Amino acid sequence: MAKGFYISKGLGILGIVLGVAAVCTIIALSVVYAQEKNKNAESANQAPTSTAPTSTAPTSTAATTLDQSKPWNRYRLPKALVPESYQVTLRPYLTVNENGLYIFSGSSSVHFRCKEPTRIIIIHSKKLNYSATTQGHKVSLRTLEGSKAPDIDTTELVEPTEYLVVHLKGELQVNGLYEMNTTFTGELADDLAGFYRSEYMDGNIKKVLATTQMQSADARKSFPCFDEPAMKARFNITLIHPSNLTALSNMLPKGPSVTYNGDPAWNITEFHTTPVMSTYLLAYIVSEFTPTEEKNPSSGDVLIRIWSRPSATNAGHGQYALNVTGPILRFFEQHYNTSYPLPKSDQIGLPDFNAGAMENWGLVTYRENSLLFDPASSSSSNKERVVTVIAHELAHQWFGNLVTVAWWNDLWLNEGFASYVEYLGADHAEPNWNLKDLIVQNELYRVMAVDALASSHPLSTPAEEVNTPAQISEMFDSISYSKGASVLRMLSSFLSEEVFKEGLASYLHAFAYNSTTYLDLWEHLQKAVNNHTSVNLPHPVRTIMDRWILQMGFPVITVDTKTGNISQKHFLLDPESTVTRPSEFNYLWIVHISSLKNGNKQKDFWLEGASTIHDQFKTTANDWVLLNVNVTGYYQVNYDEENWRRIQEQLQKDLSVIPVINRAQVIHDAFDLASAGMVSVILPLNNTLFLSGEREYLPWQAALSSLSYFKLMFDRSEVYSSMQKYLKKQVTPLFSYFETETKNWTQRPDKLMDQYNEVNAISTACSSGLPACEALVSRLFSQWMADPDNNPIHPNLRSTVYCNAIAQGGEEEWNFAWDQFRKATLVNEADKLRAALACSKQVWILNRYLTYTLNPDFIRKQDATSTISSIASNVIGQNLAWDFVQSNWKKLFNDYGGGSFSFSNLIQAVTRRFSTEHELQQLEQFKKNNMDTGFGSATRALEQALEKTKANIKWVKDNKDAVHNWFTANSN
Repeated sequence: MAKGFYISKGLGILGIVLGVAAVCTIIALSVVYAQEKNKNAESANQAPTSTAPTSTAPTSTAATTLDQSKPWNRYRLPKALVPESYQVTLRPYLTVNENGLYIFSGSSSVHFRCKEPTRIIIIHSKKLNYSATTQGHKVSLRTLEGSKAPDIDTTELVEPTEYLVVHLKGELQVNGLYEMNTTFTGELADDLAGFYRSEYMDGNIKKVLATTQMQSADARKSFPCFDEPAMKARFNITLIHPSNLTALSNMLPKGPSVTYNGDPAWNITEFHTTPVMSTYLLAYIVSEFTPTEEKNPSSGDVLIRIWSRPSATNAGHGQYALNVTGPILRFFEQHYNTSYPLPKSDQIGLPDFNAGAMENWGLVTYRENSLLFDPASSSSSNKERVVTVIAHELAHQWFGNLVTVAWWNDLWLNEGFASYVEYLGADHAEPNWNLKDLIVQNELYRVMAVDALASSHPLSTPAEEVNTPAQISEMFDSISYSKGASVLRMLSSFLSEEVFKEGLASYLHAFAYNSTTYLDLWEHLQKAVNNHTSVNLPHPVRTIMDRWILQMGFPVITVDTKTGNISQKHFLLDPESTVTRPSEFNYLWIVHISSLKNGNKQKDFWLEGASTIHDQFKTTANDWVLLNVNVTGYYQVNYDEENWRRIQEQLQKDLSVIPVINRAQVIHDAFDLASAGMVSVILPLNNTLFLSGEREYLPWQAALSSLSYFKLMFDRSEVYSSMQKYLKKQVTPLFSYFETETKNWTQRPDKLMDQYNEVNAISTACSSGLPACEALVSRLFSQWMADPDNNPIHPNLRSTVYCNAIAQGGEEEWNFAWDQFRKATLVNEADKLRAALACSKQVWILNRYLTYTLNPDFIRKQDATSTISSIASNVIGQNLAWDFVQSNWKKLFNDYGGGSFSFSNLIQAVTRRFSTEHELQQLEQFKKNNMDTGFGSATRALEQALEKTKANIKWVKDNKDAVHNWFTANSN
């Protein structure tokens, strides 16, 4: 699944300077997806919504106390029963019933085999109402193989653990095959979970569709099932649906849809049986959507279709996704040495979808902005997002779908892997974009900001610590996605891509249609290593990787070039924080070190202990050493003062000698080291002096990302004025460069990275008060206001122009943008406007905008939390958004999905400026006040916010005067 809280490149860049989704050394940059990645698991104790009345069995009992001696009070399923197949028929009603509800009806038949003697059947069920059998039970049971099935004693629903429990009068026979049948109804709610409804406007007509989001624990909300990833089975799906709509599922239909029971208003569509698969990967959709597909597909090719609203299909918005899907599928077939396992690959863009995307096998669901692309209105970053999210989801079709992690504690392997290879797949589809370089900025640096906290956690969590839906939801965080991606990239780098791919293919072949743990992957990678004498590891793969998987954090490698001493220690942004989580490895890692000396590559080196001395790290005269070439290692680097000075001199004399990614690294690592008190704050500031001669995107992005922390800490103090003057001085040459390159902003640069840096130049120049930039955005926005039907602003520049123009303007500009947002038919354009509306400097406008976030007629539910986050990123809106979240937490949590990934981002956004004792007290009181409501996926984020606030208080106290003096001295 792709993370759901996405900010376009333009907005992400803008946020660095103007505060829209600001990112920093301490606060994680939420620039990528939407990668997974909004998870939809709901709290296990949330009350079920009401559904339409139906003929039900006698009133069910709910477990009032979780007596662990009763298996139905444990959140994990017993091992006694294993499903083999399901026959599921569902009928969604897309108009309200007499009770004003949207509902669906269904029936299910599950075949399961008994592995251990048992007198109970425990199967997941959530918010379903069951029709009573003739015996008055919720289910009927019969034997398919073996002796006659025992009679049913009672059936009950246990709501806390979300089970349907069948108590039997006798034991099920070991190796017996049984069939259990149910008939039920459920609410087709708009809660973005399970089988749900999505609404959208087509002109002035409201349209309704039925769709699904099962991950991680909501298939049970659609039909009773053994809803754990290792409980794989085959599924036979049948949909009864309005005859004017199309039904889709994981597999192709067995034949054309036919009239249901002679009623021309209804059709029935029966789908082919799925391969053996997990419940969380099921999908079925009923809609009027139409496909974009190849006109003349080759015989034997996988059928590829991009589904969207008819208007978007007719406008060609699915064409780009269609163009890149085939090449990406073929790339992964080669990368995995395994054919795509299904006959078709459907992808569909949905109006209401809580995640960025979801890898349902053969029917991938997306937010519209992650799949559809309009060349006339979408920016290059929108295009990059589409290709990378598609690559992420298609990577899962093998890694995750064909071979699945046995339990959610190993989610990092599934999501981390997809978050790594998405860059490889996207790079194959767009080979001229250098997308592989972006993983350092988007994943590695983003997650280091969180992993450098004492409240971080290891990638792998013991299975027994992850049980409830809420605990599962907590697994969907940046550690699983971005740290997972970073350490797997590191592993691939020191093994070599060839060896990594060989081990990966062996793993997939061995466990196809089965479930695994991460240790199985290590075993197969080790076999590949053993086949290649060219790969020399100091220890087995498992021994090396255990230190990266089983302990949190990462090391800082310190080099003393006077002596050649190289050492490591656990890096913490707050050196005074206490690490309470023990590590069997004592927070030491086995580290693969790559290095340059005076620009020349040196022999790779392994650091196995706390420190050692080696001549290759010793320098003489004017030599300099630089570690972690192209930042393939998941660690940061510190040097002696003299080596830092020589690197600075090299950058100002001839920066091309140092690779682009390492020019970014020099900036990023130094800022983090200063935050940790390991170097003076002056060092990283001095490391930005070369930027006046820098034209590449990654170094500028690293600087702006790091300096955004300074902005967050100081944009409410006198320091900010001198900081703005310095930024204006440094960015003016870059602004002038792009002004010339683009022929006065009328053309776009050829390279993608240059297009991104053009936006950096405008964003930084405008926010630092460069008059030429302010005039540019004002002129462009005024031209649009004068002729609303013809937008003269290039899509790449719209985010930054919109935001700056609204910030400089007043009510007239805001109302114009709001009207354009309401009229926008393309979601990418709507997203740019929605974020830019948060840039206003008028308090009353921002307060009004906050109230709009709770009105789904104004702001879609899926966008509510990201809109609040955008307002919080505006220094004027910070306190307004924080007050709003405090006042409305219960409503936000209950109505907008406390289990979604976006709630973690929301807590980060509203607290990222906190740097006073008063704000710390407010945050502690907020935690206390809402313990009963809970925090869902924001639980860890709240603990991290408390830790960050304490670190911020100390950092500001220690560094404010020095920072103010430096900016003042260097701004002329």
